[in-house]
Amino acid sequence: MSLSALLAIKPGVTAVIGGGGKTTLLSVLGRELSARGRVVLCTTTKIFPFPGLPCAQTAEELAHLAGERLICTGTEAPDTGKLTVPPVPIAQLARAFDYVLVEADGSAGRPLKAHAPHEPVIPPEAGNVILVVGASGFGRPVREAAHRPERYAALAGAGLEEPVSPAMAAVVVRAEGLHDRVYINQAETLFRLADAKRFAQYMDYPVLAGSLQREEYQIC
Repeated sequence: MSLSALLAIKPGVTAVIGGGGKTTLLSVLGRELSARGRVVLCTTTKIFPFPGLPCAQTAEELAHLAGERLICTGTEAPDTGKLTVPPVPIAQLARAFDYVLVEADGSAGRPLKAHAPHEPVIPPEAGNVILVVGASGFGRPVREAAHRPERYAALAGAGLEEPVSPAMAAVVVRAEGLHDRVYINQAETLFRLADAKRFAQYMDYPVLAGSLQREEYQIC
């Protein structure tokens, strides 16, 4: 079964938050979904452009790419090499494309994330929110594994030097309650898959785990 089917991605706007592979997840989903309809990848924060994809930075360029099955869009964030918000509202993108995939969070390259009050930046049009958890954060101290580690530690009731266990990560995810589904990425070994299954034991719904790099997935 495809990743988009396992995550129950439907037409409309899907937001991706968390850490540990959000941009790669958008790329994989975009390739899959472009076989079913027109797909646009974008952000409400900042992302690097997607290699090999046509990218519209203006409304005129969006119109020019009307025949493409898979594109990205965003305006230039000065002096960063990144793209930020699209040149038109996300509601307008949703009228023009079958699938709008939005990276709605930043994690500074960390596999785990706790959110400040202004985060994540989920568009109101989003009908599905996927939280990505990077399994490489398990076993590492909160201070180095999590973006906004002080907030993460407070939610977990843990110290900054305490290693993140699957149970601790589940406590944080449940406390925030920002998502519809959880995908645990970087579960590329039996050890990491076991961590993912331990995490899933603390959730009251199925959790998807696997490797975006290998395109291997399983429900825990």
